[in-house]
Amino acid sequence: QLQLVESGGGLVQPGGSLRLSCAASGFTLESYAIGWFRQAPGKEREVVSCVNARDGSTYYVDAVKGRFTISRDNAKNTVSLQMNSLKPEDTAVYYCAASRKWSGYCSLSGEDYDYWGQGTQVTVSS
Repeated sequence: QLQLVESGGGLVQPGGSLRLSCAASGFTLESYAIGWFRQAPGKEREVVSCVNARDGSTYYVDAVKGRFTISRDNAKNTVSLQMNSLKPEDTAVYYCAASRKWSGYCSLSGEDYDYWGQGTQVTVSS
């Protein structure tokens, strides 16, 4: 069974940190671009960050640049998203997704992703 499983979400105060993890089973992530998306209530899903398969280069949406860091550990078959200086507007359900549509390069479109996790809730509130 091919699946992605996110973990690490929770409730944190503004300015705090969380580390999300995305683990794959049934396939290896090494050849996939891995994206982190989020969807807040009443809003459309948006891409937050992505890491390429080929060269490990990364993308961040402007709203999280300098605060979030994506990294992949191919040996553990996981991708992580370190989130620092969290703000209330970061509150959302966060999803990881895997894509090989563009030969392992990142895509900003969720339609290009083959596998999705179930999501993990991140709530930033005092």
